[in-house]
Amino acid sequence: MLNTMDVIANSGIAFGTSGARGLVTQFTTDVCAAFTHAFVAQMRPAFHFDTVAIGIDNRPSSLHMAQACAVAAQQAGLTAIFYGVLPTPALAFVAMQQAIPAIMVTGSHIPFDRNGLKFYRPDGEISKQDEFAIIHSETEFEAITALQTLQINTSGAAAYIERYLQVFPANLLQGKRIGIYQHSSAGRDLYNQLFSALGAEVITLERTDHFVPIDTEAVSEEDRAKARLWAAEHKLDAIFSTDGDGDRPLLADEAGNWLRGDLLCLLAARYLAVEALAVPVSCNTAIEKTGSFSTVLRTRIGSPYVIAAFNDLAADYKTYAGFEANGGFLLGSSVQIGAAELAALPTRDAVLPALAALALAGQGSVSALLASLPARYTASDRITNFATEASKAILAQAAAAPELFLQQLGFVDSSISEVNQTDGLRLTLANQDIIHLRPSGNAPELRCYAESCSEQAAQELVRQTLQGVRP
Repeated sequence: MLNTMDVIANSGIAFGTSGARGLVTQFTTDVCAAFTHAFVAQMRPAFHFDTVAIGIDNRPSSLHMAQACAVAAQQAGLTAIFYGVLPTPALAFVAMQQAIPAIMVTGSHIPFDRNGLKFYRPDGEISKQDEFAIIHSETEFEAITALQTLQINTSGAAAYIERYLQVFPANLLQGKRIGIYQHSSAGRDLYNQLFSALGAEVITLERTDHFVPIDTEAVSEEDRAKARLWAAEHKLDAIFSTDGDGDRPLLADEAGNWLRGDLLCLLAARYLAVEALAVPVSCNTAIEKTGSFSTVLRTRIGSPYVIAAFNDLAADYKTYAGFEANGGFLLGSSVQIGAAELAALPTRDAVLPALAALALAGQGSVSALLASLPARYTASDRITNFATEASKAILAQAAAAPELFLQQLGFVDSSISEVNQTDGLRLTLANQDIIHLRPSGNAPELRCYAESCSEQAAQELVRQTLQGVRP
């Protein structure tokens, strides 16, 4: 017999800002089984269920991991329903509708040689407390000796599409030409159906057979150039895409310029008319400057922290939501859209912010919506293959002497007005520029976020900062 805590501790896999992440080679059959048994053991005291939902992204390693999770679930006396390749929010939605736990096999945007597991309670995402309990669960289980073929249940994807068709009018996108950048996104086969059903003329763009690790917080120059070319070539009104597991959106305007995720979600939140928001500290300060919300709570980076803040908002507000700088929108309460009610879905979703922003634009342009927002611009990038301990050491030294650190980065004519260590190190300069450094919670990367009065200035802040800390 094996022990879940021992297997997990020896795997080298840890929970990041969204799920357990590690190298594919670390996610052995026994490790996947250990996480599954530990998760189920933690859910049983609080919920009654006899079934677990499982979904995957398009990574080469995901099916094997799902098979291991399914066998472990069966060992635990559960029926495993395999929903195949579908967006993470689609799996979360169908599981919540049935009040059963769910496991999504996905590494989101990280490279294909890595993967991960996301866990959902019957009532939504697991908390940081749940993560701790899973890691420290001591559940005995038998080593898996054989895997089984999984039969795909397609109802999860269908339910996700229907969720939006029930609340948005069928002519929402009438007269619009929308490009769908498919690449290897887990939702690429259902986005065409959804946007077409809402009246759009859909143009399918660049479907790939290999996995593409798109990071919506650090869109590559290649993808920026592609979008501009596609917009001009096909005379598009917008381009929609997502990261690998479909919980972070990419939306480009009619010129092919990708919107920053937090600004897209800001537009969506205004359309949905939510009263209050919870957003990570890294999000654009234009959120407060619009004056559109009664309260904006700032949290650490990661959906579990945003969701935890919903408890505070629920005490004082009827409608509330949250989002992250990567564009993942979390609907904390139900909201009214016309005569229909859209149920809460407190996990990152890529579809809702895109549809809501396009609905807000109406017959106007997406770029005009952006022009109506306060002139605050953000940029972000990262240094990959940068050890987490090295990142922490740099930030510790910087926090101890922030003015000196600023000078070392080459900002010799700047001074600091505020130091924020809610998550990483966030420096607000006297001219209201912002530099924010933090280690990624999902991979060995050092991330830099910046905010300024122009896009070029924000990009230069990121470039100069990363150049200054790069070994």
